[in-house]
Amino acid sequence: MARIAGVDLRKNKRIDVALTQIYGIGQASSRKILERAGVDPSIKVQDLTEAQVATIRKVIDGEFKVEGDLRKEVTMHVKMLIDMGSYRGIRHRKNLPVHGQRTHTNARTRKGPRKGVVAARKSE
Repeated sequence: MARIAGVDLRKNKRIDVALTQIYGIGQASSRKILERAGVDPSIKVQDLTEAQVATIRKVIDGEFKVEGDLRKEVTMHVKMLIDMGSYRGIRHRKNLPVHGQRTHTNARTRKGPRKGVVAARKSE
């Protein structure tokens, strides 16, 4: 099992797909990394040699910000928006959608479960 950037990659996956398990690496970044490392994208993780794993690690460490560093940077940017009091920061603080989506009927993932409407009782 190859361990790159603190993440154990699944053995039975192709390396171009397996690299996307690392936070901050998508499909396009994965292809760039493998091209620069000179590794065939269709090879499985279990078939990689130690030299290939080392070159992939070196490319990722040198050119990409991944995992803990990237997560830290993203949270710092969100905190900066909140501290500035910008529109996006206010939306983050209130746990509402940030990118202009409607909230009247949707956004249940961000807002949480519905709060039931309490039926008003008639006094007779």
